[in-house]
Amino acid sequence: MAPLQGREPPMVVRSQYPDVDIPDLTLYDFLFASLDDADLDRVALVDGPTGETTTYRGLRAQVDAIAGAFAAHGIGVGDVVALHSPNSPAFASVFHGLLRAGATVTTLNALSTGEEIARQLSASQARALVTVSPLLAAAVEGAAAAGVSDVVVLDGAAGFPALADLLAVGAPAPEVTLDPSTHLAALPYSSGTMGLPKGVMLTHRNLVANVVQALPPMGAAPDEVIPAVLPFFHIYGMTVLLNLALHLRARVVTLPRFDLAQFLDVCERERATYLFVAPPMALALAKHPLVATRDLSSVRVVLSGAAPFDAGLADAVAQRLGVRVTQGYGMSEMSPVSHVVPVDRPDISSGSIGLLVPNMEARVVDPATGQDATTGELLCRGPNVMVGYLDDAAATRDAIDADGFLHTGDIVTIDEDGVFTVVDRLKELIKYKAYQVAPAELEALLLRHPSIADAAVIGLPDDEAGEVPKAYVVPSAGAELAPDDVAQYVAAHVAPYKKVRSVEFVEAVPKSASGKILRKQLRQLEQDRRAAL
Repeated sequence: MAPLQGREPPMVVRSQYPDVDIPDLTLYDFLFASLDDADLDRVALVDGPTGETTTYRGLRAQVDAIAGAFAAHGIGVGDVVALHSPNSPAFASVFHGLLRAGATVTTLNALSTGEEIARQLSASQARALVTVSPLLAAAVEGAAAAGVSDVVVLDGAAGFPALADLLAVGAPAPEVTLDPSTHLAALPYSSGTMGLPKGVMLTHRNLVANVVQALPPMGAAPDEVIPAVLPFFHIYGMTVLLNLALHLRARVVTLPRFDLAQFLDVCERERATYLFVAPPMALALAKHPLVATRDLSSVRVVLSGAAPFDAGLADAVAQRLGVRVTQGYGMSEMSPVSHVVPVDRPDISSGSIGLLVPNMEARVVDPATGQDATTGELLCRGPNVMVGYLDDAAATRDAIDADGFLHTGDIVTIDEDGVFTVVDRLKELIKYKAYQVAPAELEALLLRHPSIADAAVIGLPDDEAGEVPKAYVVPSAGAELAPDDVAQYVAAHVAPYKKVRSVEFVEAVPKSASGKILRKQLRQLEQDRRAAL
């Protein structure tokens, strides 16, 4: 790489793992073409609520049948189809059936409003929408507004074709020729580092690469039993809980949403071995009394992702369950995994994001100067990085620099052992009298308080300081806690400029389906309050 004019060559950090071979295959061929006789009668999917099972033989047959049905309906290479559903075995069949037919799948958040659905359908130029009856009202509203007339309701609804109808078509899966390096498989929508949601263009190669990249540090095995409650429509669920698990020939137990009692029941009944969670789920595992009433002795690893995960919370989960607890990091634009705390490296703090996965390179740069630093914005490069944002060349240029490094918008530190730790989001740092205050650091501290169930921190405008930290706190059930107690607790543990200057008790912290704190909603709340004065 040529040095920048007048600057030292950039310091590129390479994965400590040897590169892995990335098969030049479509996702369908990667997951299903290699099924052998020993795999076919293994259980691939379990419907968590009902216990109904689907073998790998049955799953492949469903995928092929769905591909044939969509092809017979005129859906194929170059078409985009929206999938709007919570987790279920049918989601897996339809997602892979559409890819088998050569289509691109844009996944919709199950909680999307009709307006949000319409916006994504229009932006992605989707030809059809696949949904389920509990979400039908919003789906129909969105489809009508976007001019999408083809709507399939997987579990059936009057006037709409159902999954059973697709499977009954009997058309053979089409013969399609796709270039895995260029053909788009998935089109999730992400805000990236800033702005409105944008279509993240992920090729078959991106998704295949990330499965083989993530396997070495995760230490997962073919006999894993994996409860899949993190949504498949989110890239974490899509790549890790669905594609990686199917590649392993593991048993995936689908759950439509996170209900702690149901999740624990499934973990106990199915003898779950590997739990992929987001921090709110980890918090429940660490603190909720219901956990002590279930037999979770089969669990050996808990891996958290999708949002910052504090070492104290990781230790609490590990001690309570007697398991190895690790953390992963990524974003939709990286398919998503770029870093993992390896299962076999207990010397690496679970509060860090660990090491780069194989085939990955990174830089840490000062956001103001672009110069190398030990604390700065994380930049990543690898075969899992997206092609770009759909129909948004400017945003793509802003995200991926001329050297192919994706600018993540996350502030990290890197130590002498190559271990990365996220400090915070670049755009979310609070500036108090020119000092930088990381909301995630204060949130992690608040969660260590025995009387606090959850917390979020944002910066409030202040004439003198620029911004001051405000904490939104969810007290634990039955706790006797006053705002001054919270402020004094924080003040006793941090430098003076990091103290929270305001505390508000709330019933819940707003979060996305993947567990990320929706600080934007809290900032909007405060803006509305100021406007009303």
